[in-house]
Amino acid sequence: MTTTNQYNEPAPAAPARDALLEAVSAGVRVHDLGRPLKVGMPQSPNHPAYWHTLPRRHGDMVREDGGSAANDMITMGTHVGTHVDALAHVSHNGLLHGGTDAAEAGRGGRYLDHGVHTIAPMVCRGVLLDVPAALGTPQGCPPGYEVTPADLERAEEAQGTPVREGDVVLVRSGWGRHFDADPTRYTGRESGVPGVGAAGASWIAGRGARAAGADTIAFERLAPGAGHAVLPAHRILLVEHGVYIIEAMDLEGIAAAGVHEFTFVLAPLPLVGATGSPVRPLAVVTR
Repeated sequence: MTTTNQYNEPAPAAPARDALLEAVSAGVRVHDLGRPLKVGMPQSPNHPAYWHTLPRRHGDMVREDGGSAANDMITMGTHVGTHVDALAHVSHNGLLHGGTDAAEAGRGGRYLDHGVHTIAPMVCRGVLLDVPAALGTPQGCPPGYEVTPADLERAEEAQGTPVREGDVVLVRSGWGRHFDADPTRYTGRESGVPGVGAAGASWIAGRGARAAGADTIAFERLAPGAGHAVLPAHRILLVEHGVYIIEAMDLEGIAAAGVHEFTFVLAPLPLVGATGSPVRPLAVVTR
């Protein structure tokens, strides 16, 4: 039946509700993939540590009506805690992604072309590749273990979640369980840290990923005793293919829930010219 108005003309159709809003209204579950920022958390020794202080506390100044306010000051490197690497973060042979001269790009103290402010907010498909689950190692990958393309494909097949172009690919090694329990072990200077190497990074780039993330301090495999001496996955992803990297993620909760495919949400701080930004990534699924 068609509804008409007083002039016997068809009434305008009601606007269609947004499909995303419909899904959210029906109920969603949000998995927080970011680490809480706190003094003393593990971090790469290459970056300034996180520090938080209260310049003003309640009672330092009290208004006539009895009200009082406190405020904060924080200092930190942009690659501390859960964070995203912009394309300006890594160069190779003096060049950034796309052949940009790294020295010239940084003149003036900021990277206007490849800085983190150029990363558009992400609302896209996310895939968690749970490597320990696929390999049958519930305690996680061993220290210094290199996650291979065969491991990534095994996880894809076991979960039924093939990586597609434009996805954000998250690689769980299980190493994230050390973040709070044993910060020294988490950074892995002596033991090494599991993660993808050059071959795994090329596999991710070859699938057309928009970004790649992991539960480790430097995304990729760190050899025992080597620290951050060589980072081939960073070169392949950031410099050669323009794939953003997200590090120090909390992937334990989402893995325990058995969620491997989701809507991924991430918005870096628009720090003009910066090489990275703290982030709080979210994985959203319908209930």
